[in-house]
Amino acid sequence: MLKVGLLGAGRIGRVHAINIAGHARSQLVAVSDVNEDAARSLAGAYGANATSSEAILADASINAVLIATSTDTHSDLIEKATAAGKAVLCEKPVDLSLQRAQACLDAVSKTGVPVMIGFNRRFDPNFSAIKASVVAGEVGKPELLSITSFDPAPPPVAYVKVSGGLFRDMMIHDFDMANFLMGDAPTTVHAAGTSIVDPEIGKAGDVDTAVVTLTYADGRIAVIKNSRRAVYGYDQRVELLGSEGLLSAGNVLENTVSKATKQGVTSAKPEFFFLERYMRAYAAEWDAFVAAILDGAAIPVTLHDGVAALALAEAATQSAKSGQPVVLAR
Repeated sequence: MLKVGLLGAGRIGRVHAINIAGHARSQLVAVSDVNEDAARSLAGAYGANATSSEAILADASINAVLIATSTDTHSDLIEKATAAGKAVLCEKPVDLSLQRAQACLDAVSKTGVPVMIGFNRRFDPNFSAIKASVVAGEVGKPELLSITSFDPAPPPVAYVKVSGGLFRDMMIHDFDMANFLMGDAPTTVHAAGTSIVDPEIGKAGDVDTAVVTLTYADGRIAVIKNSRRAVYGYDQRVELLGSEGLLSAGNVLENTVSKATKQGVTSAKPEFFFLERYMRAYAAEWDAFVAAILDGAAIPVTLHDGVAALALAEAATQSAKSGQPVVLAR
């Protein structure tokens, strides 16, 4: 039984608490949050203790921690947890600063303690099936990848100001998905972004609509499209063209009912937001983490993967500001 401390009792922390407490091989024993009332409420719902992060890290009976705190605390908590010998699953991104994330990677690599980064979309049944098809060579060599990721509505501007920007906060999932599906990092990042959904986002120094083109050493291309507004729901699609065929994953809909009349054919909208769309992925992610820690399976999304995605996010941020492509160091 994996005894787990949860750092962070906000929206995503509550999602993780469900999976930790509901798993046959893990137990949620402690919860911390800067909002003590939130920690007490969440801990009480699962029979856990509400305490401080420091107390969780100092508790020798706790084997692992899940970090779901604000991004600016991630690197520090990863380092402290691994120094205490605790396995870590940390929400993305590793940090808002690439330099700080790289320093975290260097520090953790010396401990030998396993760290997994929460790129939950790798565990989505649809996207993982595409990866399995790629590995099996079913469509030949991947040549052109298209990733669409549209939110139903923009976040509050107060959140935007501390998020690190669309490329680090939102598109970082898609950068990791590109690395995952293409099996390699690109050599060049070229980004264009604008704030046409909410002018206040632009005033805060961010963009709400963006397109990024990734090019690879062997000539392959990936295109990522993000928007903070899709009024019909949470739009999440992947299309991969290979030398021998095409793989595509469409949206998960609210239901499978379609209506066909002489006026046309209609169906349900996509699931409204990530909590509904990716609930199965979060559960599969936690299951993979438990298997890695208790059974010695490989960590499926490493700290190195987290730094690699952040490097693309930082390059895209630079490219969008300069209007010029950014060549990545190899």
